[in-house]
Amino acid sequence: MRKPAMTAPPDKKKPVSKTSQQASITIPAGFRVLAGVLSAAAQKTLLTDIESIILAAPLFQPTMPRTGKPFSVMMTNCGQLGWVSDKVGGYRYQPTHLVTGSTWPPMPQVLLDLWTDLAGCEGPPEACLINYYPAGAKMGSHQDRDENEPRAPVLSVSLGDDAVFHVGGLKRTDPKVRMTLRSGDVCLLGGPARFAFHGIDRVLPGTSDLVPGGGRLNLTLRRVTRFD
Repeated sequence: MRKPAMTAPPDKKKPVSKTSQQASITIPAGFRVLAGVLSAAAQKTLLTDIESIILAAPLFQPTMPRTGKPFSVMMTNCGQLGWVSDKVGGYRYQPTHLVTGSTWPPMPQVLLDLWTDLAGCEGPPEACLINYYPAGAKMGSHQDRDENEPRAPVLSVSLGDDAVFHVGGLKRTDPKVRMTLRSGDVCLLGGPARFAFHGIDRVLPGTSDLVPGGGRLNLTLRRVTRFD
């Protein structure tokens, strides 16, 4: 692993410049983007691990509670628990695959090591959401509130195509800052920023050749139950 740079990564192809309005926005403390944490070789190794997980626990399309509207991302999980969503049951964690009923595959060691190195909390992660963003997919602004341990951060790893990410405050209407996340970057939402609104505006196709066929994988590690 390379030593992380604790700043938002610049967009080399088309710089994402902050307007004067964005420059005045205060993001809650505890939000960090660590650029280039994973080397190119480490990214390929991790991708191989994720491909094996997807073979055992195939990608599925979650749907919104009540409406049943499908997400634009495909997803699966690894670890003790997995996050799922459907029309009847809503947002939740469970120990089995939503479609196959099988237990989730174990979490790759490299992800556990990242958590140990960067999360700054006492217990291990219990779930890793694997979201696949094809061209055109996005994730609306949301808070991660389905976990019972707010002392643990949400830690996510980007693989594949660049994505325009936004983060704001603790209210949906708070102003947001946008930045580009690249393959190998790690993002953390912890402390006062644990419940900051955030999301993916768009994926930038063709910016990486890591994922076969293109697209972006986002691996999100979470602690679900309380440490005690």
